[in-house]
Amino acid sequence: MDFERYGLSTGRISEITEEGLLKEPYLSYFRKASRFALRLASVYELKKAGKLCKPDIEMQRALNTELFEDVTGDNYRESYANPDFVRNTAKNNGCDYKLWQELCYLYSQLRGLIPYAYEGNVSYLVLYFELFIEIYGILVRSGDVDEKTEHEVYSAIYWFERDNLDFFVREGVLDRLDPERDFALRLIMDSDLSDLSYLYRFGEYISENEIRSAQLLNTLSEEEIRSMARTWCEAYRTGFIKAGKPIERKTSVNIRYRLGFERIVREAVRQFEEMGLKTVIYRSPTLAGDMGVHLRDGIGYSGACASRQYEYDHREDKALFFDREYVKRRLDILRNAYEDNKALANGHAGPAVMETFGEAPFTPEASEGAIRFTAAGQKLLVSYTDQAGRLANEYIIGEERSFTIISYPVCEIGPDYEEIFKETVRLNTLDYKLYETIQQRLIDVLDTAERVQVLGCSGNETDLTISLVKLGEPSKETIFENCVADVNIPVGEVFTTPVLKDTCGLLHVKEVFLNGLKYKELKLNISDGMIREYSCENFSDAPDNSRFIKENLLFHHESLPMGEFAIGTNTLAYRMARDHGIGERLPILIGEKTGPHFAFGDTCYAREEDVAVYNPDGKEIVARSNEISDRRKTDPDKAYFFCHTDITIPYDELKGIYAVRPDGERIPIIENGLFVLEGTEALNEALLSR
Repeated sequence: MDFERYGLSTGRISEITEEGLLKEPYLSYFRKASRFALRLASVYELKKAGKLCKPDIEMQRALNTELFEDVTGDNYRESYANPDFVRNTAKNNGCDYKLWQELCYLYSQLRGLIPYAYEGNVSYLVLYFELFIEIYGILVRSGDVDEKTEHEVYSAIYWFERDNLDFFVREGVLDRLDPERDFALRLIMDSDLSDLSYLYRFGEYISENEIRSAQLLNTLSEEEIRSMARTWCEAYRTGFIKAGKPIERKTSVNIRYRLGFERIVREAVRQFEEMGLKTVIYRSPTLAGDMGVHLRDGIGYSGACASRQYEYDHREDKALFFDREYVKRRLDILRNAYEDNKALANGHAGPAVMETFGEAPFTPEASEGAIRFTAAGQKLLVSYTDQAGRLANEYIIGEERSFTIISYPVCEIGPDYEEIFKETVRLNTLDYKLYETIQQRLIDVLDTAERVQVLGCSGNETDLTISLVKLGEPSKETIFENCVADVNIPVGEVFTTPVLKDTCGLLHVKEVFLNGLKYKELKLNISDGMIREYSCENFSDAPDNSRFIKENLLFHHESLPMGEFAIGTNTLAYRMARDHGIGERLPILIGEKTGPHFAFGDTCYAREEDVAVYNPDGKEIVARSNEISDRRKTDPDKAYFFCHTDITIPYDELKGIYAVRPDGERIPIIENGLFVLEGTEALNEALLSR
């Protein structure tokens, strides 16, 4: 039936390209959009005929450029995918802006179909082609576009998203859990990875980063690739062992990565298979109805971002149809989908993530025309995220799953790319025993403290006091976790869950890169462990700065608690960043190891607080919960935030870190950017070297 509908819809869209039934500016919009839809159909036909598999890199590159050119570079300024462009189009032509906002949404959804065409997924193409035809028909019938027309178009989109929820949600669950959904896996395992034309067959935008990553990996020996994959896979396995979790009960692992690293991923698939785990590799969502947020958030595999401003502008597109009825129906379907695939969900072991870093920091421009959540919508989104997260935790059993994260640079990091890559490989394989010993010395002193004071210098105004859990049995218990290279690679931190009461002060970072976005002069005022006031200097207007922080750091919450305090010890990573001038481009995975850091949102032990965790010295880590997560048994709706963002102060902006004992004695851990505690001096070698 889908194939019959596909033929009918593409036939009708072909007619739209030639018809002149609409006035300007609508005529130009529908001709442009219909031609793009037909180009997607031609890609689908090439896929069906097997012609996309031909090793013709020039053809593949040209097609990739053509499909994404509408949003790349300056082209985005006059694209129907640009909310401000359509806003101005409406304004200059005396048109209803709300209608044009909906047309912008429709155009962006058509663009989100690119990977589905490459996958040969005709069902998605048919659904959105039919929606496009329906909306075109509404405008043709209306003659003069008026408020009634806008309402009809809005209703078409709203009911499209509602009526197809069952399909979208169930497809999403299966993509995330079922190893038989193997489009990407087969590309990775069956392609000739020395012929880089394979990269374009994923249907993602391919930049120089992906090309150069694949080229560099192709210069490495099989043993080097096996070693890099082994570091990743063994860290994953060690995470289960260290936490006492039963990896032998699990059947699948999810690999999340950036295109270009297929040689490592292929070997990792084989090594996970030896552990008894089949690999699931799915794509990051690209459609609002599938809860895609457009920003590259690391929840699947992805290529490059053709335009980070485009993805930023459309990150809240789902606000167009996201209401209480939609949420209720989506959650009901989600539960049923998990229940129908309970064995797959229960057998899922969690993600193995490979991040990349090195791209130029992105500071978005505020868009007046973008779809945005209202205050009520923001609260509804927070509620949905909480409930969907708890559902996932119920079926993909939280107490039994784990994860690991590793990262590598991409060539955009600069002319020292290959050297930085080699140094990163070295960082990822540091001697964890050495760091374990040094970090235990830090913990021994911190365990005697009731609070820690952190002071900034050199323009950093940080003055924070972090309240610590009180130990009941110091001989058997500890406050800080001795973190080596298991779930988080590379080695290098000790961390704890702060007591919220009496955790207070100012956290200031002059420049930081968080969740893909750059913040300038970020300041967070903390009282009893909660963010009370916040500011930055990204935009000229204070309200824009506040909105930016609330949307992208607080994730629409009114406030967030400090869920983690840590002291990073990986001074080699810090040295690498300073030597190459890449500090602002480090991923948080490495950046958090280069100074003290503070995470806002959930604790590191979220939803696993009742699982006993031990340090290598045999002591139980008792600081696993705080006053917020303690609500999990009495008021679970208010126990978690489903976010966790680390903010690091670099060593050279530190006046000092002091462990303060109950009698007021202050023991310096770091002073003037150097470790001064006895037994930690080796960490200063990298800080002092030039």
